[in-house]
Parts: sequence; structure tokens; C-alpha cells
Amino acid sequence: MLGALLKQLVCRSEETPEEISREYQIQRKSIGGEAPLLSDIVKMLQITSSKKFTFICIDALDECVARYRTKILDSLNQILQQSPGTRIFVTGRLHVLPEIRRCLAGRITSIPISPKRYDVITYLHDRLDKDTVPDAMDGSLKADILKKIPDVSKMYVEAIARGSCLNLSANRWLGFC
Repeated sequence: MLGALLKQLVCRSEETPEEISREYQIQRKSIGGEAPLLSDIVKMLQITSSKKFTFICIDALDECVARYRTKILDSLNQILQQSPGTRIFVTGRLHVLPEIRRCLAGRITSIPISPKRYDVITYLHDRLDKDTVPDAMDGSLKADILKKIPDVSKMYVEAIARGSCLNLSANRWLGFC
């Protein structure tokens, strides 16, 4: 993932920094064209992002395997230390928030988000309209779904907001560094 971020930053730059061009040439000459080490990618990201104001966006960090997630967060922390003009925007479920707070100590502002009733209804309409077996549902069932599911979703979000013991992994948050 960090290699893909580096590629995006370099492609968007008017000029490739000399350090990155040099590293690319070294890797290209090696047998099989080895990929750079994580530490090299982090250094290159620091170089690239330190030259201008940079935004790094990572969606659904919670879907990343835990051992890789820790490496990514540690790497992002290193980038932030060397690149004061870099901002990171991350989304994920609540269960990874303590890990992010630990790895990016003192550098995070989190904003909990949850769906609005209108958003749930819009989503349901879209999904029901794309039903591959439309004859399996009559108008009455569709009306019940559109009435009851948004209410259940609202109760779930309200219960989470009150700190209930529900499965918090379904709630998402936004993080800014």
C-alpha cells in the first residue's frame, strides 16, 4: 500500500526527486528487479511529501491484516515526523481506533460517523431495485423492508451512541492527523 502511495505522489510531481530516481535505478539493476524495502519506501515518501503540502487518504484501514496495519501506522508516524506539511485522512471501524491512537500518539482527531435514516432508505431502494429475482418480493414486503430496516438501523446507532454493549465494529469513524 505504501508503495502505491509513493507511486501516486511521484506521478503527481512535476519532477521526480533525485533520491527516488537513484533508488529506482539501483533496484532496477538488481537481479529480478527487487522491490524496495519498507524502510526505503518510507524514506522516499518522507522526501516526496516534505517538499509540498500532501494529503494521504486511506479508506477502511480496519480491513487491513493486523500485522500489516501496525507496520503501516508506524510508517505513517515516521512520515509525519519528517514531513510537517503532510496530513493523513483515515477511515475505519472503531476496533482499530486504539491502535491508531497508540501509533500516532497525540496526532489524531477522530470523528464518529453513522448513517442517517435518509441514507439507509436510499441504499435500500437502490439494492431492492437491483434485485435479480424481482418476482420474489411483492409490494407489501418491500414496504415493510423500507419501513422497518431504517428504524432498526437508527436504534442501533442510538444504542452505540449511548455506549451500549452492541457490536461496535459496524460503526465507522474518520481520523485526521
